[in-house]
Amino acid sequence: MKIEVKMLDGECWWGGSALNYCTKMPIDKNSEYSLNMYRAANQIMPLYISDKGRYIWGEKPYSVSAKNGLIRAEGDCEILLDESGKTLKDAYLNAMKAHFPFSGKVPNLKFFETAQYNTWMEFDYTPTQEKVLDYARKIIENGYKPGILIIDEGWHTRYGIWKWDFAKFPDPAAMIRELHALGFVVMLWIVPYVTADGRDFCFAENDGANPGESKKLLRNDDGSASIVRWWNGYSATYNLTKKADRDFLGGILRKLMADYGVDGFKFDGGDMVSLLPENVVNGRQSGYSPEELNRAWNDFGLEFEFHEYKDTFGGGGKPSIQRLCDRNHEWQGNGIDSMIPAALMQGLIGHPFICPDMIGGGEFHANYDPNFRIDEELFVRMAQVSALFPMMQFSWAPWRVLSKNGQKLCKAAADLHARYSGYIVENVKTSAKTGEPIVRHLAYQYPGCGYEKISDEFMLGDKILVAPVTEKGVTKRKVVLPEGKWLYLGETEYAGGVTAEVDAPIGVLPYFVAAK
Repeated sequence: MKIEVKMLDGECWWGGSALNYCTKMPIDKNSEYSLNMYRAANQIMPLYISDKGRYIWGEKPYSVSAKNGLIRAEGDCEILLDESGKTLKDAYLNAMKAHFPFSGKVPNLKFFETAQYNTWMEFDYTPTQEKVLDYARKIIENGYKPGILIIDEGWHTRYGIWKWDFAKFPDPAAMIRELHALGFVVMLWIVPYVTADGRDFCFAENDGANPGESKKLLRNDDGSASIVRWWNGYSATYNLTKKADRDFLGGILRKLMADYGVDGFKFDGGDMVSLLPENVVNGRQSGYSPEELNRAWNDFGLEFEFHEYKDTFGGGGKPSIQRLCDRNHEWQGNGIDSMIPAALMQGLIGHPFICPDMIGGGEFHANYDPNFRIDEELFVRMAQVSALFPMMQFSWAPWRVLSKNGQKLCKAAADLHARYSGYIVENVKTSAKTGEPIVRHLAYQYPGCGYEKISDEFMLGDKILVAPVTEKGVTKRKVVLPEGKWLYLGETEYAGGVTAEVDAPIGVLPYFVAAK
């Protein structure tokens, strides 16, 4: 189906993906834009919403383009235009209630109460039991509150089999007991991919009576395992649309929980909408579509109380923990400049329970660049941007990579998050019922005020306005304040309806609390 939508005068649109084009949103009459949802990444929703109350929706991935004030959408599904609303909030709520209503189920609140910690940028592929325990102990020693600790890639042997590498982790049960005693919740990284050689793979591939009738893995027409390319090579993949795969992988994961005390899992990868080639047999041509495989991977993870995802198609409305795609350690491009626009987009496409990427960035190639140096100012500002998101996550250890002052400022950001954790949790509970974003665009909260192009401020719920510094060397910040009275840093009163300029040295995250 194909539809064309003529933009109204002054109309602005948001949607599609939290990653693609987020820094240039919204789309208006002057925009040139295109997105093929089959080749997009991160959180993807087949939804576009406008500040005039209109929305575009399709149940499956489709292609979208905008040029000369005309939006074109085309795909293998019905694509509809709804014009029943008047504001951006109307458009979102109408679409959400009609197509991805929230169930009221609340994610585990431990995700939101304190900072999280991840081993990826600190150790990348080489975590060990000794390193993980030292990292966790130093979190406590440096005054941070314990929280969720994710042991990322490298804890295991072969992909898909998910057994501990006992050379690196000689006694994982004892390690996790100590981590629990310190106050941490422990999650392990996994992907849906299966190393395509060796005994375990042969057993899996040959698990079936006849060609084409095998129980596990995504299959070709001849019954052999389909091999897909992902960032670590070529692998077979679990097909979580099938009960056999869900039971098999679920059994492996629950055994890790029962035998070692693991609390949950980071479900990485699964970006089958973009990773599966066009000609995968049992893919788009017959049997299972990429988006069905992706939905099944995401739905599978919801069986586990502690989980995290970053590649999701059609996940709006679900009580799932979503993380922004890997950010670079940079000011411009895919770095700090994209964090707020991407978070605003996530909220507008139905993903309120969001975590920014790891503080400092989670793109691991920086660890292998001999010329790379951490920019302390950038690191601190990324911590500040994260502090009043629903979640924040450290990986690089501030006490290892920063000066004493930088360490102090990062801890202050974590303390600020904990200080407002009660308010954040209140918003999480409300959002689970209403579906409203937690990180909100000013145009969503204050329609008709001309705030559509503001993408470097956000509302946390309806009471806190956050205006982080995202440019290098900036020590003053202009902040658009809506009507009303506002308390700068929760203390100094400002009248709204103006653009205020406030001091914002490296130690200050500008934010305002609505006065009662």
